[in-house]
Amino acid sequence: MFGCLVAGRLVQTDVQQVAEDKFVFNLPDYETANHVVVFMLGTVPFPGGMGGAVYFSYPDPSGLPVWQLLGFITNEKPSAIFKITGLKSGEGGQHPFGMMSIPQTPSVAQVGVSIEPLEQLVQQTPVASATVSTVDSFTQFTQKMMDSLYNFSSSFAVTQAQMTPNPSEMFIPASVILKWYENFQRRMLQNPNFWKS
Repeated sequence: MFGCLVAGRLVQTDVQQVAEDKFVFNLPDYETANHVVVFMLGTVPFPGGMGGAVYFSYPDPSGLPVWQLLGFITNEKPSAIFKITGLKSGEGGQHPFGMMSIPQTPSVAQVGVSIEPLEQLVQQTPVASATVSTVDSFTQFTQKMMDSLYNFSSSFAVTQAQMTPNPSEMFIPASVILKWYENFQRRMLQNPNFWKS
């Protein structure tokens, strides 16, 4: 049902089911990992109205794992990337894994997925440092591309007094580029997929 990718080098699909609605991945090479990606395999969707809360647990010297909420995945958002470098061992909050006896060795971190109602998921507060930008890479690219086009074209701006007649060149007023930029940006904010229609 789930997969886990650690730092772009270790893909795991052998999740351990520790309860009817709880799953755990063991991460032996977590020390060098900056990010963890949790994704649905596409074989089994969540039941209606349900999603998966994603938790992270560093190996704890006391033997009791401390779980930290990273965020969640759903049928509509089947994957998410989380930053784990800023997380601190021993700092955590309430979690659905309770005092389950999940085997853990001192050198292995764990990622847990708990299937929970969507209403409950959206009310939970993940660890702040685990959040990776909620803007997808396409939206980020589009914003950077628009900024680059506007900045590049503006660097060639001249006043009408500075213009020299050249019959082979066509000039576009800077106000037209600015209007396009503002319209495109507004449409991206309203619906990042507007360009598909």
